[in-house]
Amino acid sequence: MNGEDQYLANLYQRFPVEAEKGKGARLWDASGREFIDCMGGYGVALVGHCNDRVVQAVRAQAEKLITCHMSLYNRSRLEFLQKMASISPKGLTKLFFSNSGAEAIEAALKFARKYSGKPGVIAMNGAYHGKTFGALSVTYNEKYRKSFMPLLEGVKFVPYGDSSKLEGAIDDTIGTVILEPIQGETGIIVPPDGFLQQVREVCDRRNIVLVFDEIQAGLGRTGRMWAGQNWNTTPDIMCLAKGIAGGVPMGLTLAKPEIMDAMKLGEHSSTFAGNPLACAAGSATIDALTKDKLVENAASTGRAFKEGLLRLKDKHKIIRDVRGLGMMLGVELRFEVKDVLLDGINNGLLMLYSGRNIIRLLPPLVMDEATVARALEIMDTVLTGEERRRNVS
Repeated sequence: MNGEDQYLANLYQRFPVEAEKGKGARLWDASGREFIDCMGGYGVALVGHCNDRVVQAVRAQAEKLITCHMSLYNRSRLEFLQKMASISPKGLTKLFFSNSGAEAIEAALKFARKYSGKPGVIAMNGAYHGKTFGALSVTYNEKYRKSFMPLLEGVKFVPYGDSSKLEGAIDDTIGTVILEPIQGETGIIVPPDGFLQQVREVCDRRNIVLVFDEIQAGLGRTGRMWAGQNWNTTPDIMCLAKGIAGGVPMGLTLAKPEIMDAMKLGEHSSTFAGNPLACAAGSATIDALTKDKLVENAASTGRAFKEGLLRLKDKHKIIRDVRGLGMMLGVELRFEVKDVLLDGINNGLLMLYSGRNIIRLLPPLVMDEATVARALEIMDTVLTGEERRRNVS
């Protein structure tokens, strides 16, 4: 495992697990040790590790054609576009392919600026949209931003959940508002009721482009196909990535046609985008979400998971809060989570952090209630051990 570190840039928080094999909601390390995976590749393992549909689609496509630039047409790409159109929010009928979430955000910022003719952007306190320069400009956390100033000019941050502060920040330069329907990196922050609808109304009234970053929260993660559906709100532009192609890199920026039509030929492009391999995997992922009813499973199994976490909160004083929707859950502790995550690994459970004191759970949507019950048992054991170490009673 240390062999990787001697070659790699030191840019990632790393865990002492050498992943060798995955299936569904489980991973195995090189020694054959099994883990319940609530990390889910930071949300990428949306339809489960090595989903049968995805594996078969990738294998079949790899034998025919792996790369096809967007300057040529391709049947696998068309099939994906048709399936994506069948599940996309109403009105978001035009699509741009990229290869990651940050790229999807970069495209959205360009499209919104070109359409609105205004450079100013309002983003949210606590926002995380990526680490490339444009995406970083609308990402809130100072630790990511401070070494790379100056970033894009004209970006303002307002409190998440406060539509009056949002409207107060609008001036003649503002053309775009960008937000996550549920904030992920900041700690699974669910917006107050009415907030997204209020933002939509403000943007409509002030003629501002509304961008939803659904890279982490979209595609069934919250128990609805789109997180915005939980509040009956549709944006003008929506960004997707992570699990959209079952683990194969893909980013998508969806928009209203009048926004996309503002862009001229050659003003934005990507060499690898829309390649047949990713498109085949993406079609299989959509089939898994719809035909295998994984969105419905995320709602029901996620509800059971959250109820179990709330029971743990009643039992463990170390837990301050439990929040989230579907299979996007957060457990806020009264202490840092590092030791809890490492103890989880020692007990066969992979979890994520979100800030210093929040456990983030992004399990594959294929996880069943029996696996959830076992994950809760492990969390109970780990939290009990942490409380003993800290003499919490």
